[in-house]
Amino acid sequence: MIQGIGVDIIEIDRIRDIIDRYGDTFISKIFTETEINYCRSKKISHQHFAARFAAKEAFSKALSTGWRGEFSWKDIEVSNNELGQPSITLYGKLADRIEKDRVLISLSHSDNTVVAFVIIEK
Repeated sequence: MIQGIGVDIIEIDRIRDIIDRYGDTFISKIFTETEINYCRSKKISHQHFAARFAAKEAFSKALSTGWRGEFSWKDIEVSNNELGQPSITLYGKLADRIEKDRVLISLSHSDNTVVAFVIIEK
């Protein structure tokens, strides 16, 4: 049974501009070390940071809480398997809260935008 659905779309240049302005302060607040290392290993790193940002936003929408202090940005980690398929790993109280649920994610991008779609199933 579907517990929640979330979608987010973001302009890649918006994240690039934020990174250019705030640098590591922004990056270390939002992303885990694993995400940072992955994104920085890519030719167009801000595109991958944007995808992870959108995924975290979509997840918060699927959870139906938004960012109301129940969890932090780093409680959600987006990674890709060897074939490129994205997945979400949860940490802290958030992981405990939905430990029996299944989280599905899809990411897509053009040159300008990223879209993330998340489903949480019971």
